[in-house]
Amino acid sequence: MRTVDLIQKKRDGKKLTTEEINWLISGYANGTIPDYQMAALAMAIYFKGMTTRETRDLTMSMVKTGEQIDLSAISGIKTDKHSTGGVGDKVTLILAPLVASFDVPVAKMSGRGLGHTGGTLDKLEAIKGFQIDRSQEDFIKQVQEIGISVIGQSDKLVKADKLLYALRDVTATVDIIPLIASSVMSKKIAAGADSILLDVTVGDGAFMKTIEEAEKLSRLMVDLGKEVGRKTVAVITNMSQPLGRAIGNRLEVLEALDIMQGKGREDLTHFICELAQIMLSLAGVEETLETIRKKLVDGTALKKFEEMVVYQGGDLNDLYRPSQSAVQTEVFASEDGYIKALPALEFGLFAMRLGAGRAVKTDPLDYESGIVFDKKVGDPIIKGDRIAIIFSQEVLDEKLLTEFEKNVKIGAEQVKSKEIIKIIS
Repeated sequence: MRTVDLIQKKRDGKKLTTEEINWLISGYANGTIPDYQMAALAMAIYFKGMTTRETRDLTMSMVKTGEQIDLSAISGIKTDKHSTGGVGDKVTLILAPLVASFDVPVAKMSGRGLGHTGGTLDKLEAIKGFQIDRSQEDFIKQVQEIGISVIGQSDKLVKADKLLYALRDVTATVDIIPLIASSVMSKKIAAGADSILLDVTVGDGAFMKTIEEAEKLSRLMVDLGKEVGRKTVAVITNMSQPLGRAIGNRLEVLEALDIMQGKGREDLTHFICELAQIMLSLAGVEETLETIRKKLVDGTALKKFEEMVVYQGGDLNDLYRPSQSAVQTEVFASEDGYIKALPALEFGLFAMRLGAGRAVKTDPLDYESGIVFDKKVGDPIIKGDRIAIIFSQEVLDEKLLTEFEKNVKIGAEQVKSKEIIKIIS
């Protein structure tokens, strides 16, 4: 078997066999197939696609290139959740402790942000002392004792995906459905949870730009999960504007704390409750939205979050401190009307330029910088009302501020925004 022959086969639109896919992924993981050949294969897949069977084979062959975590020592149905990425997405910070507060174990491995998308690990590391690198034994012990742990992915887990994702990122082959599905599901399967909630974002700030693309990806990932015995549901969610009020690591932690104290925006609070209801149902726990909301806003979920922070070395005194950015710049409305659009991609890139995100994986983060919106899509606004506060370490130049203001779209008619678009099970 020769790699070049298999690249040509896929380039010509033919199907790779199970044996051929296993050989390719095994060879890439052990170093016998070089990056340049795998890059060529990824580009061939980008243009020619893969069948469901090929994607399933790719997923399982990647799972086999690393350890698979055994969570059987944890009693109950273990739950996990994954988001395909977005702007201002602090959902895991709230959803994980909320679900755990119903005595449903949450054993989650999360990732870092890249480009305009934020990462849960970066947000947690905005808390002084918080440890995201934990051994498998400590991870399991923590879930046994307090019902929740959110850590970074082990280097020993799905080696092929780690190599392939880094390669895709620099060869413009990230946004292809078979490769996204196999990347996500290989990690989720290897992580060992019994049930998986997939938050598939769609819109301006997401990898999936259309509902059709999001549905195709969702269905494929749900089928992959079910095929290996994992209860799996995908929720297609709106990422046309930033999620919630805050973009930026420290600022998103503070917003999460507000929501868990009943002080968050109603739209995001309700959205979190809907996701929790689905995640609990996957674990065999049926609860009303009213019961879930009560635990979210009465401090029960917050107490569970604080337990996790302390268990993983975080400083509770640091947890609640405000952002230490040197400069806070207020942005005001220049006309009356309604907020018509807040393009998630543009504001995600803006926050990245402030230091809240990374252009490349080696970029340092400014945990304190970012944006907090007072107004969101659909909200009425009067000339002179504050739209947002920009947190930065330096005074913003006029060009950058003008760019921000231009991306705030105000119209005469009210636009309705909906978080959950569709559920696929």
